[in-house]
Amino acid sequence: MTLLEWFIFILAVQVVHFLGTWKLYEKAGRKPWEAAVPIYNGVVLMQIIGRPRWWVLLLFVPIINLIMFPVVWVETLRSFGKTSTTDTLLGVFTLGLYTYYINYAGNVEYRPERELKAQSKSGDTVSSLLFAIVVATLVHTYVMQPFTIPTSSLEKTLLVGDFLFVSKFHYGARPPMTTVAAPMVHDTIPIANIKSYTKWPQLPYFRLPGFETTEKNDIVVFNWPVDTVRFFRDKNSIGIRKPIDKKSNYVKRCVGRPGDTLSIKDGIVYIDGKELILSDRAKPQYSYTVTTDGSLLNDVYLQKQLNISDPYGRMDEKTYLFRALTEENAEKLRNNAGIISVKKNHYTEGDLSIFPHTQSTWSVDNMGPIYIPQEGKTVALNKETLPFYKMIITEYEKNDLKVNGDEIRINGEVVDNYTFKQNYYWMMGDNRHNSEDSRYWGYVPEDHIVGKPVFIWMSVDQNEPWSNFGKKVRWDRMFTTVSGEGEPVSYFKYFIIILVAWFTYDYLRKNKKKAKDN
Repeated sequence: MTLLEWFIFILAVQVVHFLGTWKLYEKAGRKPWEAAVPIYNGVVLMQIIGRPRWWVLLLFVPIINLIMFPVVWVETLRSFGKTSTTDTLLGVFTLGLYTYYINYAGNVEYRPERELKAQSKSGDTVSSLLFAIVVATLVHTYVMQPFTIPTSSLEKTLLVGDFLFVSKFHYGARPPMTTVAAPMVHDTIPIANIKSYTKWPQLPYFRLPGFETTEKNDIVVFNWPVDTVRFFRDKNSIGIRKPIDKKSNYVKRCVGRPGDTLSIKDGIVYIDGKELILSDRAKPQYSYTVTTDGSLLNDVYLQKQLNISDPYGRMDEKTYLFRALTEENAEKLRNNAGIISVKKNHYTEGDLSIFPHTQSTWSVDNMGPIYIPQEGKTVALNKETLPFYKMIITEYEKNDLKVNGDEIRINGEVVDNYTFKQNYYWMMGDNRHNSEDSRYWGYVPEDHIVGKPVFIWMSVDQNEPWSNFGKKVRWDRMFTTVSGEGEPVSYFKYFIIILVAWFTYDYLRKNKKKAKDN
């Protein structure tokens, strides 16, 4: 929906509200016209139903308002004596239109002194649950969101089985664009396995101010730009277009910013002709071919003697393929008896699955130069450059593109250049030969960025059974920071100390109060 369409929609909602409540405002001792003034009518209604004025703000917060509107409908009914279960159900299931009945036909009286606290245990439970959902959804949407790491693309820095807290406020929280959706779930309602949202209506992209910009070396959570083939959990669905904020969540490292020119040579990333210096916590890995003199490599030897736990497979009697070795671990292998050679694999054969799918000589290890688009910058458009920017023009920036021979038309006009409307980024996994990233699908638009992982609060080893709890939980990774210099440090023991101190203080405080009351 455009801003004009949203303005018309909000105006229509105000008209509906006025027509259905003006007599109720009058019965509550207010002026009928007060039901017609946007925002102000909400403030007055909160006074009528005896609720705090700040509730009005929650009525304008996407997703939260889906919870708050039914609450306000029910509270309005109860303020005018409609307190039965039937009244409550009618208020909710008629989407608030039951107020029309009591406004025009209902013989109701305003009850300013009504009891605001729930009169039953079940009612109190529902109220508490709704409040908890509202608070959790606010935190989940605008402050911090939990994520898990499902793949090994950032292995060594983030492990499969890590549970993260992802900050929404570092880069600025992105309010939901999908306005009708279940709270605190992504694209699927668990257990029911059904879609959790409707595509209409959609809010325009907007981001609250943050205190950081997305920089090179940052680990970033973002919505996968080309999420067009998976429909929630049905992997057989093809060609599904999801709203931006309902596309699959990915986590990769930012290696290129808007305005950069990126190249990859023998697996090494170069920005504007200079090698990208990774942070000391980044540990890039590549596949290696290891040749032995016939000696068998095994997990016990690799893990206990060399401290190497990287996946590998045997190619023949003397040759092994390690799919994700760091250079440090490759050197450990070179320095061991029985190892003849350890060679990093370089993929040089042309691969058209590599972005932009037109360069027959580009491969996962060798590609570029590629310009990373910057908001407000203009590039030349022709048959050679168009494949780099086609997705931006049509999918990300919603233009009508038509190509007829050498002629390129955007929104009906013949053009030979294009000016970008937003910033774009280049994201890659540290596990270079085992990562689906920008090398395959190109740029990540700024409006797809979700947040910045800041904290690992839990980590479990997928290869260990829960019966082996001591090894299943990676205790050394619990409560560690994602960013920073040097080896990650666990703050778990400090958390336990604070927790014990709090419970001790709370226990002593309650005992003291109890003794004083006696």
